[in-house]
Amino acid sequence: MMMNPIPVRYEDGRALTLAGFAERFSMADLSGLPRLWQRFGPHIGHVPGAHGHDSYGVCYNPDGQGGFDYLAGVEVAATAGLPAGFTHLTLSPQHYAVFEHHGSLQGIKATFDGIFQQWLPASGERSANAAVFERYPAGFDPADPQAVMEIWIPLERR
Repeated sequence: MMMNPIPVRYEDGRALTLAGFAERFSMADLSGLPRLWQRFGPHIGHVPGAHGHDSYGVCYNPDGQGGFDYLAGVEVAATAGLPAGFTHLTLSPQHYAVFEHHGSLQGIKATFDGIFQQWLPASGERSANAAVFERYPAGFDPADPQAVMEIWIPLERR
């Protein structure tokens, strides 16, 4: 379990247009997330208009009951020409607290719990009504105990 998470930085993020595969999930059952990434993985490096080398996991459209949409995707310069079955969304510029998760993704729920149950209540910050996203560097291996990825938490401006 991640104890006392501390953001590695605060950042004013730019608008991002992302494209990939999206599905609806519930916090009660996240077992489909790895399958979504397995479906999307072969497309990484082959998405028309892809920009950059990072991959993104975006949690958006929360329903207040634990349900949310999740997009596994990459940044794109334009959405024209995307293959059938792809979803795209644009994240507006936002102020973020950026955290790092170290290790395999088996422990990512503990990292998220630490952020939302420990850091956020103690920080004096307020989560903004905007998408939370994960940023994975090129070549990220979800099973690697040495892997590092980022979690971007949107914050209300003070």
